[in-house]
Amino acid sequence: MIVTIDGGVASGKSAVGRRLAKKLGLPFIDSGLMYRAITRLAAQRGIDPHDSGAMTTLAQSTAIRIDGERVWADAVELTDGIYDTDHADALPIVSAIPGVRTALVEQQRSMARSGVVMAGRDIGTVVFPDAEHKFYLVASVDEKVRRRAAQFERRGERVDEAAMRQEVEMRDKVDSERPVAPLKPAPDATIIDTDHLDLDEVVDQIVRKVRGG
Repeated sequence: MIVTIDGGVASGKSAVGRRLAKKLGLPFIDSGLMYRAITRLAAQRGIDPHDSGAMTTLAQSTAIRIDGERVWADAVELTDGIYDTDHADALPIVSAIPGVRTALVEQQRSMARSGVVMAGRDIGTVVFPDAEHKFYLVASVDEKVRRRAAQFERRGERVDEAAMRQEVEMRDKVDSERPVAPLKPAPDATIIDTDHLDLDEVVDQIVRKVRGG
């Protein structure tokens, strides 16, 4: 079974996906961690994120492994600080490089051989266009900022809500307008507005749909 969960920044897809996977007895993959790992690895190696050739080569030659919220690149763990804002400007640039996406999509498909719940921005449209169960989560900007601020506070990080709002709006705009694998719901995806639903309510909706209820 393959279940895809797509959505923009702070739409709740990772939290929903993680809990949904437990209920369905499937592994969970947050595909965004893969792009974060490649972006961070590039910074460590001094690779310009605008250098599409070098970034593509890096993605093609790097094996990424994900276990829950932990991520490794070529057996080197990059989990600590993976959500730091240091690479926030580079992330959408790297994510829009066609060669990087092609390389990581191949790895994502390999990760799903025994079934998976996978969250991202193009999972139902590009990675698994034939998946039987597709969901797309939406939320207002106010709700996204609230959730993102809560994530930062849980990690003990300082919250600048004005900057956070700007980042959320910019990421969704860039991801929706990029020419390669833009952020959008698959034609056959179930769209869920999560603004007035808690995590369990969203998960329960998806479980009922997956199980045919």
